[in-house]
Amino acid sequence: MPIHATSNFWILETEHSAYAFGLDADGRLVNCYWGERLLHPGDYPTPGIPGGWASFNDAGQLAREEYPAESGLKYIEPCFKASYADGARDSVLCFEKAEQQENELKIHLRDEQQALKIILGYRIHPAGDLLERWAEATNESQAVIRLERILSAQWHLPRARAYRLSHLYGRWADEWNVCREALTMGVKVLESRRITTSHHANPWFAVDGGRADEDHGEVWFGALAWSGNWKFIAETTEFGSTRLSLGLNDWDFAWQLHPGETFSTPAVISGYTPDGFGAASRRLHDFIREQVLPNGQALRKVLYNSWEATEFNVDETSQAALAELAAEMGVELFVMDDGWFHGRDHDRAGLGDWWPDDKKFPNGLKPLVERVNALGMEFGLWVEPEMVNPDSDLYRAHPDWAIHFPGRSRSEARNQLILNFARAEVQEYILEKLDKILSENNIRFIKWDMNRNASEPGWQGAPGDPRELWVRYVQGVYRVWGELRKRHPQVTWQSCSGGGGRVDLGILRLADQAWVSDNTEPTARLNIQEGYSQVYPACTMEAWVTDMGPDYLPLEFRMHVSMCGALGIGGHLVRWGAEKRVEAAKWIALYKEIRPIIQFGDLYRLRSAQENSFSALEYVSKDRKDAVLFAFRSHQPLIPYLEPQPPIYLRGLDPAALYTLEGCEAVRSGLAWMRTGIDLHLFDYQSTVRRIRQVS
Repeated sequence: MPIHATSNFWILETEHSAYAFGLDADGRLVNCYWGERLLHPGDYPTPGIPGGWASFNDAGQLAREEYPAESGLKYIEPCFKASYADGARDSVLCFEKAEQQENELKIHLRDEQQALKIILGYRIHPAGDLLERWAEATNESQAVIRLERILSAQWHLPRARAYRLSHLYGRWADEWNVCREALTMGVKVLESRRITTSHHANPWFAVDGGRADEDHGEVWFGALAWSGNWKFIAETTEFGSTRLSLGLNDWDFAWQLHPGETFSTPAVISGYTPDGFGAASRRLHDFIREQVLPNGQALRKVLYNSWEATEFNVDETSQAALAELAAEMGVELFVMDDGWFHGRDHDRAGLGDWWPDDKKFPNGLKPLVERVNALGMEFGLWVEPEMVNPDSDLYRAHPDWAIHFPGRSRSEARNQLILNFARAEVQEYILEKLDKILSENNIRFIKWDMNRNASEPGWQGAPGDPRELWVRYVQGVYRVWGELRKRHPQVTWQSCSGGGGRVDLGILRLADQAWVSDNTEPTARLNIQEGYSQVYPACTMEAWVTDMGPDYLPLEFRMHVSMCGALGIGGHLVRWGAEKRVEAAKWIALYKEIRPIIQFGDLYRLRSAQENSFSALEYVSKDRKDAVLFAFRSHQPLIPYLEPQPPIYLRGLDPAALYTLEGCEAVRSGLAWMRTGIDLHLFDYQSTVRRIRQVS
């Protein structure tokens, strides 16, 4: 049984890990263990009482409380804070009962005076070695309770150790940088205040004891399923404890919880592995493919996107000409980008008016869609439904639909404002317009973009506290996506926010893949894609071959970089010329052969692109019969014989099976390939892709 319960003590076990907590002698719900699964239930430590530290530090501050609320002499970062009608601003949560059903456990807590109930939810994913957590607050009083902080979970690490935090940081066109830094005394905060997940950070963490690498060492990790403002808190105290918390951001947050209402937090997925960062990533990849994505086992098609070739100057003739060239190369999906809708000749007008421009498409989109289909490709479309240009019919009719503070100027970014998706009428308008487009045309792919972050976050006429906007907006976006998916199940959806500004486990419950960055320069993409892979699998990572970057970068190098994800083409095909298109067709054909391994296999980061100019990664099929090796060399200041490239050691093979490696005559055991290494001699901006096959 994965959940063991005895005398108010609970052990939650997955295949290889365990999480244990229970009531101490003072009635506090405290964490006792998070780590490797032990042999017997009696092996796990049980709750103890922390020693007192004079009048300045009560035991409540020292306890490893499972879900601490703001109260008493704690002086720590709490998970929960609320204000009540009688003026009280603390919550004393007491254990009431536990409910258990198969792989799910719910712990009921109740405030000792207020009619407030908190439920802590735990769901085990045994085969994936992951634990899902969330919290629910229910108002059982007759007055409004104002929630001011309600995080999803808090975790406690083993005491008296020095820990290192790994997280992702960046900015537009420079997302997904990995930072590993020591957790020192005090509080470390990572967050987004932008109404999206953001380019600047991602709601994921990994913590180790300072010595973990890709293949070895204890790693504790977690990721939040939320696409709006979020907050991660790592607190290291003077008493040798380290706490980690993750959930909704309480910055500018308030929620009026009316009598009888329940507020549920987004879920957070967490796990433990003794096998390094690579194992942590692979567990998340499997979970996302199997439990999160709507169609996690569907092959991602090779697409062409028209943006770089035509930008806003789209019409039926130009798009059809590009489609013919794309079809000759083996492309399976043709996507028309920005510029197709009413009044959209530049980025200063048109957003909000979601119907075909009658000058560019006098007969609508149907003739172009049919032409693309006749070429053997599916048709896709770019949209940006959350935005509105002041120069649009929609804004002229409904200026109050834009997020703003009444009486204040409205900051424009990319000449656009944000529609308030917290409003039901905004949701219904977008549903109506996009449903009409999808119903009238054979569209199989939507690239949903969002090219700015929130400012002046006002909500005129809000039914509750206007600060509820931050949460209700995201809920509105989820509702629209979910309803459109239900009405049009044939459509593949991509999340884009100026690149990687909205990628998380929340949006991936609705989106099939993500646009990782607007930066498609190949050497930069090696870094970007490596950081992305810490959390998200290759099947979600759309990667284009474009014309960005210096001309001396070979097409082969560009193709190999993009073949590491869901391959797309975004260059100007007319300017490529016939010879270049023929070469691209060769790589597209190879990609189609190996993409099941890339999209659904296990990823091993063999040499880091963020740390080395010579990098390599490997994808291994689940049955370990096939693998693909990619290696890249960007610029090295010394010539190879002065600075020899180190051998590449494969991973993930069956040690006892025999394998061939493309380009090598030898047949060796998996153990030999993994222990003796491979010498690859690459010059500046050279790359290679090698197939590895098990010999029957």
